[in-house]
Amino acid sequence: MKKVISIFLILILVSCSKVGRFGTGVDVTFDPRTIGMYIDDKIMEKNLSARLILADKKYFLSIQSEVLDGRIFLSGKVDQPEEKIKITKMAWETKGVRSVKNAITIKGQTNFKSTAKDIMITSQLRSALIFNKKTKSRNYTLETINRNIYIFGIAMDKEEKKEVLNEANKIYDVNNIFPSIYLVTELSRNKI
Repeated sequence: MKKVISIFLILILVSCSKVGRFGTGVDVTFDPRTIGMYIDDKIMEKNLSARLILADKKYFLSIQSEVLDGRIFLSGKVDQPEEKIKITKMAWETKGVRSVKNAITIKGQTNFKSTAKDIMITSQLRSALIFNKKTKSRNYTLETINRNIYIFGIAMDKEEKKEVLNEANKIYDVNNIFPSIYLVTELSRNKI
């Protein structure tokens, strides 16, 4: 009984964990997924988050996960490379997973200056997407790590996907762009 109560409490805490994060993900008001798809993805996300917390409580604040159509995007920082591998394995073990994108970094590989630069790059891209009338900026999670931009989200059509990538390419001092942008038509449950 204690274990059931513990898991229940963890799930409640995990459901509140998105508050205050950069790029909190797809906004339901612009989300082209059905309610069922959205719920399935949220269940996967909460399941993974609960398993990560049970593995080590420090992951509650240090690791973020986002799920879109069974595709998991991981970000955050860990102390050791082995932890990154362990977390990736746990993501792949999540029921219903289709793919895993891992943008987790190892602590000590960045300094204050590079972290500030990453935050500035993410802010510039977020602002550009907000002001670009051809994009729905809330449909994207943006993460910049060591001047590499990771974009995860859903585009309404090919033109919007192209616009998002064009805005990212305009940002000064970016090493690489790693897009994981899915078109509405590519969502698995839309294909019959």
